[in-house]
Amino acid sequence: MTQPRRHIILTVNAAWNIWNFRRALVQALLDDGHRVTILAPSVDSVADTSVAALQAMGARFVPLEMSAKGLNPLEGLALWRAYRAAYRREAPDVVLGFTIKPNIFGAMAARGLPITFVPNVTGLGTAFLSGGLSGGLLRRLAQGLYRYAFRPLPVVFFQNDDDRALFEAEGLVQPKQARILPGSGIDTDDFAPAPAPDRGPDDGPVFLMIARLLRDKGVREFVEAARLLRAEGVAARFQLLGAVGAPNRSAIGQEELDGWLREGVVEYLGTTDDVRPAIAAAHCVVLPSYREGAPRTLIEAAAMARPVIATDVPGCRAVVDHGHTGFLCAVRDAEALAEACRSFLALSNDARTAMGTAGRAKMVSEYDVARVIEAYRRVVEEQG
Repeated sequence: MTQPRRHIILTVNAAWNIWNFRRALVQALLDDGHRVTILAPSVDSVADTSVAALQAMGARFVPLEMSAKGLNPLEGLALWRAYRAAYRREAPDVVLGFTIKPNIFGAMAARGLPITFVPNVTGLGTAFLSGGLSGGLLRRLAQGLYRYAFRPLPVVFFQNDDDRALFEAEGLVQPKQARILPGSGIDTDDFAPAPAPDRGPDDGPVFLMIARLLRDKGVREFVEAARLLRAEGVAARFQLLGAVGAPNRSAIGQEELDGWLREGVVEYLGTTDDVRPAIAAAHCVVLPSYREGAPRTLIEAAAMARPVIATDVPGCRAVVDHGHTGFLCAVRDAEALAEACRSFLALSNDARTAMGTAGRAKMVSEYDVARVIEAYRRVVEEQG
């Protein structure tokens, strides 16, 4: 039987997120004959470029006002109203939500309307990582919002078993709602294996960290590990690739980055809309994050046959097979991260190649984007 054509909205906290991570899903939905609308903020040149690219594919774009920081109740109410108005105006059949605020307030706004809302918990964010009294209050607020928003939903996607188990244990979702996805998936043809770069004896291997410069991504631990290794006389280079001063409560500022650069402990590569050249120029990709959904940078690096180093936390541990495709280390521990780097440095070139090959095989078998597309097609088909 032919599947009926539907109006599907994808909503997220920044248009570039859809272009970078959900492009294949958008194309598949369009290919299936659905009408696709992107509902997201468009606040800078990067987002505007993404908007034009998505429109060129055949998707519509509808701007949405959204603050990127915090869970302020008044801002949340304004966002709920903005979603409610957009839903009434656009009349979607299905809304696919990504990132924290769209998942929470987008789901709330869909209540009572003839709309199926399907969130994807791409990560838990600062609200689940903050410590102290204020952090505890923020966590309880976030849990209460999730519990209320997700209660009536038929399906909630998670990107790793740890996040799913946490939400079930806290009563934020029921087991019958939860389904697992391999992150946003990856086109393993686009991220093809690349041979390790040649380096002179004085340069040493390149350790590359790709992430927004946030405390919660473990940027300071990466810098301190680099400092420890350089003090030992290790011949290696440590590079950062990602936006500085991001609109996030744990953002690293330009002044702190400038201090690291003056010290010479790391190199800063800025930002890019194509990480593949940077991965190809590195020997090992590092992500000492405090918690992830399904870390895209590790998936991309492994697909390109690069060994990876990451913290032994939800999200990261699902992507990295310790000692086989890379190394895991303790979280918030620069010395443990430095030791993982030492373990990589101790490998022969053949062993590094074998580790990269194993990582590539894992990504092909477990993280191919076709699996994600099929899961979303199934959900769309189930709704009527």
